[in-house]
Amino acid sequence: MEVEMKIRGLMLDPVTNLPIVILRNDDGNRVLPIWVGAYEANAIALEIEKVAAPRPMTHDLIRNVLVGTDVMVRKVVVSELKDDTFYAVIWMEKNGELISVDSRPSDALALALRMDCPIYVDDEVLRTSKVGQAFSDKASSEELRRWLENLNDEDLGQYKM
Repeated sequence: MEVEMKIRGLMLDPVTNLPIVILRNDDGNRVLPIWVGAYEANAIALEIEKVAAPRPMTHDLIRNVLVGTDVMVRKVVVSELKDDTFYAVIWMEKNGELISVDSRPSDALALALRMDCPIYVDDEVLRTSKVGQAFSDKASSEELRRWLENLNDEDLGQYKM
């Protein structure tokens, strides 16, 4: 089963200073932070803020190729969690044929924003993710989970959606 999520914000891990994309369902009772690289965070932030680069960035190029070849992105799914690494699948359609493409979640999310398609997380990923291990050895997973679930728009900084 897949749970529809939205990007609720982009923030920095207060311990490691690594970017985190915060996914949350509409009810706000399911949250998934995904640590991403600086380049991918920048690509996501640019699209959240609707900042146009002077030349197409990689995710813009991919969107332009897909649109130019009449390929629709139907959804992206954070589909698996193995050895503390998230995996994603981009589901596309061309001439009625569904095509799945393996992707890093950060790239899938950046493309989902550009293609305005829904984002899903497999329910098993939500159940098995160890929220908070990368935040701090001092904070328990339950404390971090409560903190993430109670984030409000002001906590999400300048990249809130």
